Formats: sequence, structure tokens, C-alpha cells
Amino acid sequence: MKDEIPMSDIDRARKNNILIEPEIPKGYDLVVIGGGMAGVCAAIAAARHGCRTALVQDRPVLGGNSSSEIRMHICGADYIFDGMARRETGIIEELRLADLARNPQRSPSMWDMLLYESVKAEPRLELYLNTLALEPIMENGRRIKAVRARQMASEREFILQADLFADCSGDGQIAAQAGADFVIGRESAAVYGESLANETEDRYTLGSSLMFMAHDMGSPMPFVKPAWAYSYPSDEALQHREHGYYRYGYWWIEWGGQFDTIKDNEAIKDELLKILYGVWDHIKNHGRHGAENWALEWVGMVPGKRESRRFMGDYVLRQSDLEEGCIFEDEVAYGGWPIDIHPIEGIGNSSRPCTHTTVPLYSIPLRSLYSRNIENLFIAGRNASASHIAFASTRVMATCALMGQAVGTAAAVCSRERLIPRQAAADKIEAIQEMLLKDDVYLLGHRDTGRGNLARQGSLKASSSVAGCEAANLLDGINRPQGESSHSWKSSNPAGEDTWLEISWKEKQRIGRLQLLFDSHLEERLFLTQESFFYQRDHVITRIPERLVKAFKIQVFTDGDWQTVRSVKNNIRRRCVEEFSPMLHTDRIRLVFTETWGSRVVTLVSLDMR
Repeated sequence: MKDEIPMSDIDRARKNNILIEPEIPKGYDLVVIGGGMAGVCAAIAAARHGCRTALVQDRPVLGGNSSSEIRMHICGADYIFDGMARRETGIIEELRLADLARNPQRSPSMWDMLLYESVKAEPRLELYLNTLALEPIMENGRRIKAVRARQMASEREFILQADLFADCSGDGQIAAQAGADFVIGRESAAVYGESLANETEDRYTLGSSLMFMAHDMGSPMPFVKPAWAYSYPSDEALQHREHGYYRYGYWWIEWGGQFDTIKDNEAIKDELLKILYGVWDHIKNHGRHGAENWALEWVGMVPGKRESRRFMGDYVLRQSDLEEGCIFEDEVAYGGWPIDIHPIEGIGNSSRPCTHTTVPLYSIPLRSLYSRNIENLFIAGRNASASHIAFASTRVMATCALMGQAVGTAAAVCSRERLIPRQAAADKIEAIQEMLLKDDVYLLGHRDTGRGNLARQGSLKASSSVAGCEAANLLDGINRPQGESSHSWKSSNPAGEDTWLEISWKEKQRIGRLQLLFDSHLEERLFLTQESFFYQRDHVITRIPERLVKAFKIQVFTDGDWQTVRSVKNNIRRRCVEEFSPMLHTDRIRLVFTETWGSRVVTLVSLDMR
């Protein structure tokens, strides 16, 4: 039996900060684990709706697979171009437009900064970077009471207590340790009646990828392949894998789905490095690729992981839901990326690197975004409740961002009403959907009821309108073009002092908040990527959308004249919120649209006053 450490030695270690003792910060309403796009959007949404929120990220930067550590571009429903407004809005649109305006050089580090800035800007949100969530502390076996976390460089431990938790980490370690039901691998076709599934089940998943970036140096640049890297001496060795662009790496440098993408993560990374440097050697030293002047400037060391655990909610999304464009009663998000299936061996399989099955826009229910057996646990992102086949569509980051915003919004309702997620899905879904719609999240088949919108209680008139795009469209509750209707107001005269909207009431109103939704070209694609190839495609936004309103004034009618109470310049947001303290007290308010980012006329999508 070992001797006990003398108490004097323990006291000395504590005094010298050698032992780590947990610190207990103030309690939270919601703790979000994982700082990818799902976690970031969940945390921001919850904080904006009043939740005291903690966001725990085990890396030094936010963004997950989109961060500077991995550099995968954010994809979503706008992958398919059909002239329809498919693009995701809400927080992810806010972030993408900010990046478009402030990061025209497309720097991955600037994207990191924008995410960091957006999270730090929320007063109810505390960020724990470089902090590993170690284990949940359970209560009654079905409820998480707290999470123990360690911030590595500062040698500090925290006990993060909350009423609600959201595991948006992808791998879902905390959810798994809490005992949340999950699956790994591919179901058989019989489980959910899926024609794209295999006849038998297995534990194989989609593989992981390593990205690289290269630069044209203007003069010949040699490359010597590491001895341990693989060789691809001919194009036949890389058949079906396009490698004619060198600026940004290839998602098809993929491997590891036949192994455990969690426990074998480091071995998978080592194999991917061998593949990556072998591919670059092929480009530089074999055949005529025109890459003589190109050199590697960055190689990822963190695998971009596609799939690991998928947690079980009260509903499991499946192939038929996607192909039929199902609209659930408890819809809180949507997807539209194709069912994108890769061979589990990745580049080790010489067949085509992926197969796409196109799907219409489909809804995602709240019942797929919480654990079926841990009562206060939300799940969002690639660990949401879906079959392997449905997951092949839902896994992309813009869709994950929508799931995150839905979870953060639902958590705010749960916190306010003292409910668990299952109760909110059953009893408060209309309130959650109304909040999402007001926050510019598109929900299939739904429209904003306008409850509490003072603009609907007044008389609305415009300086001019294009036929079919009258001001009344601003109050119809649909915030994007659908079918033959633009669901927007469009002036017939150009932006300037003579282009305005006016709302009047019979009696004076108190207005504390004004929200405008502008036109950000939702029918076009908006990528976040370092690959110039994408920007050569048709209908891809490369600068601030020209129809977005750049400058406007808010005026009230006082003492027989219009007085400007707010002047907004250089707006880059689709969803623009202006708050007034003290509140405006008026019976007439006018919005004067003085400048756009390039369009001759003004387009406004929605108007909400409270």
C-alpha cells in the first residue's frame, strides 16, 4: 500500500499552483460545448434572447471545420443553383456578409477574428477558448448538472453549472459520457427503408480530410517529396480526382472512414499527410501540370472530420424525409445540400470520390435536436439525430449553423419557461418558430404572424413602387422571394432623399425597436473559401450584394417637420436592428433610403416595429 502524500506537501503544491483546483464561476442558463458553426450560432442566439450562456471550445479559434486550422468552405442549400432563394439566413448570413465586407482578401485568420469578435460582442455570453470539456456531472442519471472543463495553458479547471446543455462538438464526447444514446456507422436499408443504404449495417463512416494552400511565387519553386509520403506517378493514380487548381487543397484528400474517426484520429491524420504530400509531389514533379512556380504555403494538421457519433433524438431524420421535402410541425431549420455519399476508404478507393443525390429543400424538426434520454441536453451540428444517409446532407456547415441557431433559440424558451427540450417541442414550438422567423431564419411553409408588430397597426405608404413589389409585401410574413412573388417592396425611383416609406397611426406610439430586412441576393451563392475557382462560377457573390441598402435615415414628424433621429451609414447587414432609449414617441415615422451598394433602386424585404 502506497504511503499517503503528507499534507504539508499538498499545501505547498497548492501554494505554488502546481495542483489544479476547480473554480466555480457563476451559474449559466446554457452551456454550449463546441465552437464550430453550430456551437457559435447556438451560443449567440441563446445570449441574444436573454440566456446567460457559456461557449466551451477546445481549440484556440472558433469555426470548427471552417476555421484557419482546417479551412473547409461553408456549404449549404445554395449548392444547387436554380434561380430560387435557397440560401440560409439568420446568424450565418450575418457572419457571411460581414466576412464578405471586411475580409475581401479571404484570409482564414480574419474569419477566425470575425467569429471571435461576434461571440465576444454578446454581453450575456462567456467564451472559454482552449478549454477541454472533460466530463459531465450527472444528476439522477438522466440530467446533466454541470460540466468539468480544463483550460490547458492557464492550468485552470472550471465546474460549469447550468440548467441546459448543448453538445455541438461534432464528436459529442460530453453527450456520450452523459449516457446519451448514439450510433456510429451505417444502418442497413431495412432500418429506415432507405434505398441508398447498404443491405447490411456496419460501423464505417465518411472519412476525414486535410486541406492545403499554395501560392504562385512568380519563379520556379522546387519540391522534394518526404521519403515517407506516398507516390502518385501518373494521372491514372488520381483518376476521377480533379487537380487542376492549386491555390486551395482538395476535399478528396480523404481517408479513414473504415476506422474509428475518433480513437484513430491521429493515425488518420498521419495517413492523410502521406497522401497530401504525395498528391503535391504528383502536381509538381510528374506530368505537365503548369505548377512550376507554385509552392505550398500552408498544410493543415487538424483533420476535417465528417462523421463520428450521431445521437438519437425523439425523431431520426431519414432519406425519405429529404427526398419528399418533408415539412415537420416542429420544424426549426432546413437543409438542401445533396445526399453526398463518399467511399469509406476515401482516396484509397479508385472510384469516384462522391455520389450526389439531389433533394429539394427539407425541414429539420426540433425533435432531432435534443437527446431522447438525457432530458436537458440539446444536440446540433453533425451529431444531430439522423440516419447515415440523411446525415450525408445535413452535415454541411451552413445547415449545422441553422441547427445551432434553432437550439439556442429553443434553449432561451426553455430557460424562460423552465422547460426541458421535449416539453418545448411539444408545447412551445409556435413561440420558438415565431422567434426564429423574426430573427430572419427561413422555415418552409411558415410565415411570420406579425404579432406585436406596430407597423401592421398603422398605415403604410411609399414614395414609389414597382408593380407587384408594393409596400404591403413588407408585412406579409414571408422574407424571401417565393414562386412568382418577390415578397418585397421595390422603389421605382433611385435611392436618395426622395425614396422613402412612411408609417402613420391615429394615435402616438412608443417605438423602442425597429428591424429592417434588406435584399442580399438570396437567389445567388455565397461561399466562404480561399479557392478562386468557386468565384468563377455563375451567380456567385464576390462583393457586398448591390441590392443591399448601404445608408438610410429614420425620421419622426415633429412640430410640423421631419426630424432625423438616426442616420445609418455603411450598413452591411441583411437584418438591421435599431434600438431607441428613450423610446420614440410619435404618430408618424419615415424611413429614407439614401444609398445602396450599387443597385439603382431600393429593395426592402420586411419591416418590424416594437
